[in-house]
Amino acid sequence: MENEIIEKEVKQSEESKETAPKAKKEKDSGERKKTSRALTQILNGEFLTKEFVLNNLNFIFFIILLLILIVAKGYYGKQLNDKVNKAQKDLDEITAEYVEVKAKLEEDTRRQVLVEKLEKRGLKETVNPTKVIRIKEDNTK
Repeated sequence: MENEIIEKEVKQSEESKETAPKAKKEKDSGERKKTSRALTQILNGEFLTKEFVLNNLNFIFFIILLLILIVAKGYYGKQLNDKVNKAQKDLDEITAEYVEVKAKLEEDTRRQVLVEKLEKRGLKETVNPTKVIRIKEDNTK
């Protein structure tokens, strides 16, 4: 009697070992079918008709709006960066021009250059220093 029970258990374990790979194969093929079916539904646009999507349409539109805002923010940031770089370049050019003009002005207004220019007109440099006349006002009138 015990022998029969043991034999039944052995038979069942052997059968389960044989059916386990079949079940596993069926499970793998089932997952592949689900994946390929989901991909097919996405490509066909069939998933859009599902009730889940229709119920959450507001949320989907909100997510799409956020994605559009993120892209727009990126373009706006790039545009601002380009403007800042252009303004910096213009500022550098203007600063260089200012330094150049200032140096030319200092060169042209040196004392020796002015004396040479005025001699052509018949003016000479004074030898005596200029005197300033200051009048003191009396506040006690």
